[in-house]
Amino acid sequence: MALTPVEIRHVELRRAWLRGYRRSGVDRLLTEIADSFEGVWRERADLADTLEELEAEASKHRELEALLRSTLVSAERAAQDMKEQARRESDLIVQEAHAESRRIARAASAARQRLEDETRKIRAQLRSALEAVEEWPAEGDSKEQSAAPVEEVTDAGIRKVAG
Repeated sequence: MALTPVEIRHVELRRAWLRGYRRSGVDRLLTEIADSFEGVWRERADLADTLEELEAEASKHRELEALLRSTLVSAERAAQDMKEQARRESDLIVQEAHAESRRIARAASAARQRLEDETRKIRAQLRSALEAVEEWPAEGDSKEQSAAPVEEVTDAGIRKVAG
């Protein structure tokens, strides 16, 4: 059973007639014991207070650690989501660029085809006009005179007439 310093100070010892004890020595011993025990009691109370403070601080640190862990997990998840979204957006941009390039290529091909068709029509019209000019009799010429001689035919199918 633990005694408090106050209890030790108030302990009364019995005295024997013969073989007794010296009261002053026992009182001095009891005082020293009480002082020592009181010091230990205070130290124990101080340590208990310190322990309580440290446990509270450790609890705060555990809460902070849990918060930091959850924040880190959230940040990693957000970073992963952002990477995934950026990848999807880049894929979409690439798909749109490919679609646009195909559209432009089709438009250019159609324009080239249209220009080639127009070139063929113009060449045909020029040939027809040249043939009509070759068949047309010159002024003062008789009908028996032949058409003007063709001097040169170019790559585009245009003939230069001599004369």
